[in-house]
Amino acid sequence: MATVFTVIIVLGVLILVHELGHFLLAKVFKVKIEKFSLGFGPRIWSKVVGETEYRISAVPLGGYVKLFGENPGETIEADEKVRSFIHKKLWQRGLIIAAGPFSNLIFAFFIFFITFMIFGQPTLPATIGGVQDGLPAQVAGLKPGDRITHINGRPLKEWDELAGMVRKGGKQPLDIYAVRDGKTFRVQITPVITTHRNIFGEEVTVPVIGISASDDIIMDRMNPVEAFVAGIDRTGKIVYITYVSIIKLVQRIVPISTLGGPILIAQLAGEQAQAGVVPLLFFMALLSINLGVLNLLPIPILDGGHLLFLGIELILGRPVSLKKREIAQQVGLVILISLMAVVFYNDILRLLVKG
Repeated sequence: MATVFTVIIVLGVLILVHELGHFLLAKVFKVKIEKFSLGFGPRIWSKVVGETEYRISAVPLGGYVKLFGENPGETIEADEKVRSFIHKKLWQRGLIIAAGPFSNLIFAFFIFFITFMIFGQPTLPATIGGVQDGLPAQVAGLKPGDRITHINGRPLKEWDELAGMVRKGGKQPLDIYAVRDGKTFRVQITPVITTHRNIFGEEVTVPVIGISASDDIIMDRMNPVEAFVAGIDRTGKIVYITYVSIIKLVQRIVPISTLGGPILIAQLAGEQAQAGVVPLLFFMALLSINLGVLNLLPIPILDGGHLLFLGIELILGRPVSLKKREIAQQVGLVILISLMAVVFYNDILRLLVKG
């Protein structure tokens, strides 16, 4: 029950953020908003405030903002054109459409920014957790528990810094200072080139010295400036990885069996909630970024598809015909339904295998 509640809260917040983006920009440009719905399908609750009907619908896997005049086929009286979406300038329509996905990206950044200040950023210290037999680190005498403090004269305290310096150095010798039992010692290590699989399952060659990180995690609290920069950096990296993952899926480098849907999200949300507030917040930020990125894909029926139509309108100097838009929307709907079928299949298969 707690897992279901967590999923409803997480998805509800992310959908609300997304639709609020559309809603607020439409308000800015004085477009009449007819409906604001959390969820799809049959109406569970609704209330009319001013000219807008606010509602909660039965299927909590999305939402929508119904704008007056958003459909090219609508009949609009002359005196109503000033409040009509379709009669707004192209750049205004583009900003209203893009506001949803970008609200999700901004929300993710805000989560990181606040979390890094209040709780800190989880980082791995530059402490050795394991040493591989026969590789340079073991030969040089490094042992689990040693904390590396300098490489080639550069101080470091995080594992990512250590790993990055080893990768950038290639096969060049490394001058390493480490601490063991409170005493500092120095070793020189020359990395070797090995082949392993990256996060996308591709074989890559990288320089290594044969050490792995400890399980220790430190929470590095930041001041507002540091948290702001780190929040942008974390958001940007996840956006990049998400787009690369999509490209790898299309190239069939990443198997489609790795995709997950609502059931997997529910499982992960429950696990993160049990792990604590920070893991749940980071999971929410990750989902928010995924929601924003996926909605920007140029697939008809998604925000990215609507932006694509606006791009074509900008080039041609006229809107895409209603018939062509309808055909494209049908194609987009088939793509989304097919994708949903795949992720539901993957989710169910995981449950059967796990069971």
